[in-house]
Amino acid sequence: MGSEASRGGFEGIFVVQKHAATHLHYDLRLEMDGVLKSWAVPKEPPTEPGVRRLAIQVEDHPLDYADFEGVIPEGHYGAGRVEIWDRGTYTLKERTDDKLVFELRGGKLKGTYCLIRFKRDKGNWLFFKKRESSP
Repeated sequence: MGSEASRGGFEGIFVVQKHAATHLHYDLRLEMDGVLKSWAVPKEPPTEPGVRRLAIQVEDHPLDYADFEGVIPEGHYGAGRVEIWDRGTYTLKERTDDKLVFELRGGKLKGTYCLIRFKRDKGNWLFFKKRESSP
């Protein structure tokens, strides 16, 4: 993934699109490297710590796709209804090839989140909200 923000501090947009394709899922998209890095999350993204979700990395999307809502016609890849479930900004705190830590500031998703790559299947990641440390 490169070292653009391995030390953290990068800020960008994020969007979660609810995608009623063959199977309902949620597409998590983070602005990075001039594109939207994207993961398909089969279940609703976690809003509370302790809830872990599978996130399957999919192809990057152009930045303007962050505003897309509508219907992808039958016969096209990803056919089905797409609506914006959440959006906002984020700050990247840590980035390695196998781990992303970022703070989301959205309408539904708020707080520090992690994406951790599975060791065996490099396309699969674990997506979860971190517990906030007590003052």
